[in-house]
Amino acid sequence: MNDIRRTILWVIFGFSLVLLWDQWQVFNGNKPTFLPSSKPAVTAPAAGTPVTTNGVPSASAAPGSAGAVPTSATPAAPREKVNVTTDLFKATIDSEGATVNYLELLKYDEADRTKHVVLFEDGSPATRYVAQTGLVNPVAGDAFPNHLTQMTPKAGPREMADGQNTLEVSFESAPVGGLKYVKTYVFHRGDYAIGVRHEVVNVSDQPRDALLYMQLLRHGTVAAGTMFGTNTFTGPAAYTNEKKFHKLDFKDIAKGKIEPPPPANDGWIAMVQHYFASAWLLKGDPASEQLRREFRVRDLGDNLFTVSMVATLPKIAPGATQVVNSVLFAGPEEEKKLESIAPGLDLVKDYGIFAIISKPLYWLLTQLHGILGNWGWSIVALVVLLKAAFYWLNAKAYASMAKMKAINPKIMEMRERLKDKPQEMQQEMMRIYKTEKVNPMGGCFPIVIQIPVFIALYWVLLSSVEMRHAPWIGWITDLSAPDPWYILPVVMTATSLFQTWLNPTPPDPMQAKLMWIMPLAFSVMFIFFPAGLVLYWITNNVLSIAQQWFINKRLGVLGAK
Repeated sequence: MNDIRRTILWVIFGFSLVLLWDQWQVFNGNKPTFLPSSKPAVTAPAAGTPVTTNGVPSASAAPGSAGAVPTSATPAAPREKVNVTTDLFKATIDSEGATVNYLELLKYDEADRTKHVVLFEDGSPATRYVAQTGLVNPVAGDAFPNHLTQMTPKAGPREMADGQNTLEVSFESAPVGGLKYVKTYVFHRGDYAIGVRHEVVNVSDQPRDALLYMQLLRHGTVAAGTMFGTNTFTGPAAYTNEKKFHKLDFKDIAKGKIEPPPPANDGWIAMVQHYFASAWLLKGDPASEQLRREFRVRDLGDNLFTVSMVATLPKIAPGATQVVNSVLFAGPEEEKKLESIAPGLDLVKDYGIFAIISKPLYWLLTQLHGILGNWGWSIVALVVLLKAAFYWLNAKAYASMAKMKAINPKIMEMRERLKDKPQEMQQEMMRIYKTEKVNPMGGCFPIVIQIPVFIALYWVLLSSVEMRHAPWIGWITDLSAPDPWYILPVVMTATSLFQTWLNPTPPDPMQAKLMWIMPLAFSVMFIFFPAGLVLYWITNNVLSIAQQWFINKRLGVLGAK
């Protein structure tokens, strides 16, 4: 019975590693090695949805409705691209709607380190990703300035100078429907949260009602996932005052299965992807933060999707100006900084179903990093703390394994003697276990304990941008990438084989061979695993070997066959 259960556990463990390896391949842009995958989603326009040449569906606001995000406008002047450079960004703001249609993150490189990460890009539908805002008339009537309205950039600096902490870039529209729209981007040194000030000026002689919308438009192509769908979430998201985080999957939006979150008095929208995210938040003053808002998602066709937040503005008197402050976050998913920007914003960092373990592990890692200053040594220290926390529990398990090793000769003799009498063999085996006071499942517990922690740490390493390109020692310059010299996987294999030697040998010759084959089979996958994860496993193996060696020696079974 013990042999069968142990084999089942090894199979589960091996299958978990297969899944993890496939996921790592997927998130590095490669095809899964072992399991079939679905092709990247390519959506077609919803049935009956007219599509304009710029990929935005035609729509108009109905009387008394909340208004629709506008779709067309005639530019008043040639478009102008305004280039902005700060310590963190290289951005391009299009004068059509004063839209951020290019955003390069100067502190982050692509995986091959040949160029910077580009978050926003107004390219083909396969790469298009922009941040838009504008005004909507809530009732039938004249249109208001929107993200397709030509705006004029105001004169001013476009580059953040040394010693300068803020940089403001403003755009102003001509009056449309009696309203003039002024949008000002405020870049702060060292901050990925860009302030965006919206000034709505009523130049007519009548009061005006208006809606302000903020939206993120992104292509719907995502990395292919395995048949189990456990990949990190990519797509639109929203957070409401019910403290609910809503993931809005591209495929469900295309199928019309998504209902946007209900209207709320606070909340935000975001576009989430691996390591990086963008989000629109109403933030900066109490009046802006308390505006009533609605949330919307749309399939624009041609593999383009939008998530929008539409805020209802107070009635604007003739000659008056309504100011709304917001924030456009565009940058890395650094958990602590996200938490400081807005409630729930840290949820864009996706830990999957393992968040209950991954989040505390990440917190502990960051505390250790604050002391040690190196993510690699922080991983080593984390394993030491985990082993210390489970020391006595593991000690009992290793003692049980040592006892199993001690009675192995007796089990082998009994199996040979009763090999033609399986029922008597099983009864005699249980009698020996009872007489020797051995729990046949006791030695399996360390494996059961390690599997969830192993997977949770995998998600921490996968999701945490801090691990990206983080060095450890010498040749390990990126803990989120495989060891380029394969030294860590070789060491991991050696420690796994030595640990196998310390364990009791199963009486069944096939299972005994399997015990030696499994570490070798796992080592093949570990060659391609992130170095940080292999480092975790090596440290865990070394500490387990030390503890098991001590217990085996104390019980006099060291080297027993």
